[in-house]
Amino acid sequence: MSARGLSLMSGGLDSQLAVKILQRAGAKVEGVCFSTPFFDCTSARKAAEALGVELHVIDFTDDEIKLLENPPHGFGGAMNPCIDCHATMIRRAGEMMAELGYDFVATGEVMGQRPMSQNKQALGVVEKSSGMKGRLVRPLSAKLLEPTIPELEGKLDREKLLDISGRCRERQIGLAAEFGIVDYPSPAGGCKLTEDGFSRKLRDLMEHEGLGNREMVELLLTARRFRLPGGTSVILGRDQAENALLKSKAHLGTLIAPVNCPGPTALIPAPLEQIPPDDLELAKRLVCAYSRSDRLPGDIELNLGPVARPYDRTPFKDFQLC
Repeated sequence: MSARGLSLMSGGLDSQLAVKILQRAGAKVEGVCFSTPFFDCTSARKAAEALGVELHVIDFTDDEIKLLENPPHGFGGAMNPCIDCHATMIRRAGEMMAELGYDFVATGEVMGQRPMSQNKQALGVVEKSSGMKGRLVRPLSAKLLEPTIPELEGKLDREKLLDISGRCRERQIGLAAEFGIVDYPSPAGGCKLTEDGFSRKLRDLMEHEGLGNREMVELLLTARRFRLPGGTSVILGRDQAENALLKSKAHLGTLIAPVNCPGPTALIPAPLEQIPPDDLELAKRLVCAYSRSDRLPGDIELNLGPVARPYDRTPFKDFQLC
């Protein structure tokens, strides 16, 4: 009897190769991807379609927020709790594996490819933390690791699994050609939590408003963001689509927008009566500064009333861009 399993899919080359290697080893494989505001399943959907495998999509946002608030194994170079993130994904996939009566969960991890999160010790920590000891298969590096239960039971042919290690991707590229895999993203990137700029915005939200409101977390992906001296956050639209999005989030707080010239919509995630007067005035000035008008310099009328300040683009020094 052949093994049946779920393979985590990011859409990258390694996750696609993991599926093909498992199939070659005699397994029936379905894909699993995890969706959050920090990474999505677009590439995974394309890869699953190209490979002809069923893809299960799991909303991972609440799991990720809990990890950001308290990562047991800490962060990577930015706000990325990679070890705990991988372990939690594998645990969630393991729950689905048990429900379906399948034999294993697989990943495209390669020993030594990432020095912090894919060294032998980290791979062991992930397996232990996920609760999937003996059921976690890493087909690209399986021969460098202890045999798993499906291998010992003869359901998965260990001889057809691989022993890839290190950061060189020459073997993976050769396998891609062998399997006819031609569409895959570069190995870098994909997760916003690894980006310094995004991590600064996330850290600012954590320190002030917190991560309790999912809509506020999702808004980190759009618009300009400012932290004013009184602690007020201003989210400023950069184009028509972002302005429309911010207007749809009016229930989160207070909107400011020009009414007599083109310009940005600003969302302040607080009721009007709770905004410090000086911060409210600065927020109005921000909207004016980023507005466009072919009129002579003069006041721009806002939906909170006229601002007694000529329109210009003078850089401000009394607020912080975050």
